[in-house]
Amino acid sequence: MADRHPSTASLLRYFDYDHLPANLAEVSSPFHALAHKMVDDLPEGPEVSAGLRKLLEAKDCMVRAALDLEAQ
Repeated sequence: MADRHPSTASLLRYFDYDHLPANLAEVSSPFHALAHKMVDDLPEGPEVSAGLRKLLEAKDCMVRAALDLEAQ
């Protein structure tokens, strides 16, 4: 990860899920895996950072949806 642009490395921290309760971690963990796979497999560039931001937005939506499921 040392060879990654600081913005890429910074975005990856938001995909951590160890701090979440188990039900939310289950929703969040596939996004963590995908984010890290994309960073490992693709060349550095603005599209990787943009893709990570969009993936992060999607992850946040799904975690909120899981919170809504709990409230039912």
